[in-house]
Amino acid sequence: MGDRPTLRTNYGGQAVIEGVMMRGEQAYSIAVRSPDQSILVETWPLGRLHRSRWNRIPFLRGLLVLWQALSLGIRSLTFSANAQAAKESERIEGAPLTLSLIGSLLIGTTGFLLLPAGAAQLLQRLLGMGALATNLVEGGLRLALLIGYIWSIGRVPEIRRVFAYHAAEHMTIHAFEAGERLDVPAVSRHPKEHPRCGTAFLLTLALLSVVLFTFLGPMTLGARLVTRLLAIPLLASLAYEYVRLTARLADRTLGRILIWPNLALQRLTTRPPSPDMVEVAIRSFEALLQRERELGSGQESAQASSASSASGSILRR
Repeated sequence: MGDRPTLRTNYGGQAVIEGVMMRGEQAYSIAVRSPDQSILVETWPLGRLHRSRWNRIPFLRGLLVLWQALSLGIRSLTFSANAQAAKESERIEGAPLTLSLIGSLLIGTTGFLLLPAGAAQLLQRLLGMGALATNLVEGGLRLALLIGYIWSIGRVPEIRRVFAYHAAEHMTIHAFEAGERLDVPAVSRHPKEHPRCGTAFLLTLALLSVVLFTFLGPMTLGARLVTRLLAIPLLASLAYEYVRLTARLADRTLGRILIWPNLALQRLTTRPPSPDMVEVAIRSFEALLQRERELGSGQESAQASSASSASGSILRR
């Protein structure tokens, strides 16, 4: 089992509140540690769009993966938050939840893309900078904003626990891809960082924005803001393909050099997980593998893993 399995599916996931979401080719699963210390596990099949052939078309698949990450992330966070609710009245759902998530997305987009653009335009007027210098300053501000935001939220105790589950997710996938047993001791030996992490996607997107926007000439503030918004699909597609390519080159010298910045940033978004956190990540991944077997996919995964049977409905341990 020490040999690295040949897999067609790039398994991924996301840390949620006191738990981990794992995503495969046909399904996704969530495992959450509830307040009574039991582990809640649930799996769902992916929708048709997530399983379509469109997901295999270069550049287009980056946009679909981004949409998938947003939609599955919202569902997973909702499930994990409600699992922590002591009373039915404390559950979040419906219009308030939708408005809250849309508002958060708008604020994040505005802050990450538009705020640096506006600040750079202001500095251009105050300092008389040229177009090239202005675009470089904008890129630098965007990178500083991304790193500063991740560093600051990482100091919040609740977020530090989410970051620990983030590491547990990476370690579990590493163990599986190495063909090892999915138990706490084996998984705990693996790195906290992973080349295909969403953090790598964000950093790559920020760096690509510096390259792309640097070649744009002088423009008004309105044109600057509009071009930044319109560039989102292009940047997302390029960032996804870059992360995918470098992950394939991870065992080569060039690949390790290209991946290093992404892995370095992940040191801010991961924390050493406790054994009980690793256990939750393993349960989520085992449930995913079981569901994909039931759906007729992931046969290679089943042969390469030591996953035990897990139900597709809610389990308590």
